[in-house]
Amino acid sequence: MQEVIKKIFNDIKILNEGKVADYIPELAKVDPNKFAISVCKVNGEQFNIGDTNDYFCLQSCSKPLSYCIAHDILGRDELHKKVGYEPSGQAFNAFILNKSGLPHNPMINAGAIMVASQIGKGQEPSKRFNIIKSYYNKLAGETEKTGFDNSVFLSEQHHADRNISLAYYMRENGAFEDKISPNEITESLNLYFQQCSTTINCKMAAVIAATLANAGVCPLTSEQVVTTDAVKDCLTLMYGCGMYDYSGQFSFEVGLPAKSGVSGCILLVI
Repeated sequence: MQEVIKKIFNDIKILNEGKVADYIPELAKVDPNKFAISVCKVNGEQFNIGDTNDYFCLQSCSKPLSYCIAHDILGRDELHKKVGYEPSGQAFNAFILNKSGLPHNPMINAGAIMVASQIGKGQEPSKRFNIIKSYYNKLAGETEKTGFDNSVFLSEQHHADRNISLAYYMRENGAFEDKISPNEITESLNLYFQQCSTTINCKMAAVIAATLANAGVCPLTSEQVVTTDAVKDCLTLMYGCGMYDYSGQFSFEVGLPAKSGVSGCILLVI
């Protein structure tokens, strides 16, 4: 396996197409030459090559993780009364809801904001963020702790026009069910920005992927972090919706559950 991954790493490292995301100014500062591949097997065996110790923001790779948390807190049926499970076929931040007036799925921004609104609902903001942080650390095996990039968080808040608009668009269409107040919307948006601004490195990301591959049991700690049912639904959504409007082509050509994030991460589960 190591030789195969080394070859993949060397073949891909020379590619320099594309550009870093700049709609959040802090992300535009990231060095585009940073590159790493980390693999963790379900027996805990790991292989890392490249800049695997460098921390980066989870961004949208946080979406499947928070989905699992909300799935276990609310249960599948209750959660999906508030968010759908179909691909949208549209951009990740498009103003579009499904025929029931709900966000299409939890892997796009509107759906992820909805999911965040259900985690620790009614609790003070610090406790809500601690719920997410605790789960993320356990998913990653707790050998290294998640970090937090406050500069990215502040940048997300400052350039949040689209996400704020999406939240109020859902409120206008009754997607939240209950009458959510402007203050509650702000707190849920902040939680969403916080999960996106949480930092990990590639080694931790690989353990998270292995935990999902292992039906919610972290291979490093043997702890059942999230339920098997949550993982099964999460992987299905990652397969169908995880790469946004490229999801169909990715599932057709690659055929594995994956989630991309604008920080440059691809979380792939085998």
